[in-house]
Amino acid sequence: MVAVNVHEAKTHLSRLLARVEEGEEVVIARNGKPVARLVAHRSGKGRRRFGALRGRLVVDDRFFDPLPESELASWES
Repeated sequence: MVAVNVHEAKTHLSRLLARVEEGEEVVIARNGKPVARLVAHRSGKGRRRFGALRGRLVVDDRFFDPLPESELASWES
């Protein structure tokens, strides 16, 4: 982990980002006190696939029945 002050971070942001991309963490400090931490962005586990729950999830036919009036009224108010 590397600690830099705000001025150095502003001056050398591109270099600091390159270090972060290599897996290093950078702490930005103001007056010697840590204020922020630069870490690499982790992308999600990949793209969502349509139908990923096929065969694992069952929707009962009653799901599509109209709501009772009392339930419907609570959603509409």
